[in-house]
Amino acid sequence: MSADAVSQSSRDAAQTAVKQAEAGLKQAQEQYAVAQQNIINTGVGREGAQAGIANAQALLDLAKQDLGHTVIYAPASGKLGEVSVKQGQLVSAGTQLMSVVPPERWIIANIKETDMANVKIGQSASVSIDALGGKAFSGKVAEISPATASEFSLIKADSGTGNFVKIAQRIAVKIVFDAGQQDLERLAPGMSAEVNIATK
Repeated sequence: MSADAVSQSSRDAAQTAVKQAEAGLKQAQEQYAVAQQNIINTGVGREGAQAGIANAQALLDLAKQDLGHTVIYAPASGKLGEVSVKQGQLVSAGTQLMSVVPPERWIIANIKETDMANVKIGQSASVSIDALGGKAFSGKVAEISPATASEFSLIKADSGTGNFVKIAQRIAVKIVFDAGQQDLERLAPGMSAEVNIATK
């Protein structure tokens, strides 16, 4: 009886162990299924996150492009002479925003046609600036206009019948200042000057 009792007890324990093992297996299978679903959900979430990142990057690129359109570059280097608009003002294409003074220094001398016979490109010139106490700067003749100033004026000179007065016309001569001169940076557009060209 005692042996049978031990055997029964062992069998009951074994059955209990089997049931526990089956329960453990079922639980493990359920956990595995949940884990598999989490992997799928994670994949979907990762794809969604990646799509969100791509969308955010596209919005950032668009914002940078829009920001780039708010910057207007001058066609040439120089200093601002006059600003016609205010910061933040909306402007349309073709609106003059400012006047840019180029770094190059030159002057236009309107010389009488009667004094132009010996003026040639490359000749040396001396330019005295009134605003600087008559200080003289050296330069060279760089360009000579192909026509008189009156030819480019909005109102042409009246040369109708009865006008027998001969008026000497003026021709524009561009003189470029020699670089490296002291106080050259003080020259500004609109200053009055006296020009002497060495024609001999």
